[in-house]
Amino acid sequence: MITPLDIENKTFKKQAVNGYSTQEVQDFMAELLKDYEKIYKENIEYKDKIAVLNQGIQHYKAIEDTLQNALIVAQGTAETVKANAKVEADNILRDAELNAKKSVDEIAQRVIEKQLKLQETQKQFDVYKAKMEALLISQLELLKDINND
Repeated sequence: MITPLDIENKTFKKQAVNGYSTQEVQDFMAELLKDYEKIYKENIEYKDKIAVLNQGIQHYKAIEDTLQNALIVAQGTAETVKANAKVEADNILRDAELNAKKSVDEIAQRVIEKQLKLQETQKQFDVYKAKMEALLISQLELLKDINND
């Protein structure tokens, strides 16, 4: 690429016949040099900006990679937590079912015990009733015997 210095140092051979005006060529070269310097400097600035932007892109790509890795780790962690929660929920449910079954069995056992006690009490009542009936009958017989005498 031609630099502004190359343009500034460029010289042309002078021709005596049908040549260009030296002053016009120098004026044109000065104008060309001025514009070219401006464009050359802008080009350097743009290259610098492109380099800075490329660094920014690399920075954001690194952040994106980090975020993607973090997302993968978070998804793995979420799956692990979910699996652990399911296992714990299953354990809690199983324990609750066992406790409920145990409570039902205990209540059923108490019902059986109460039924047996009720049957025993009814038998005792029937025996008492029979004894009282026998006593009343014997007392009634005594009264009849006393009345007959």
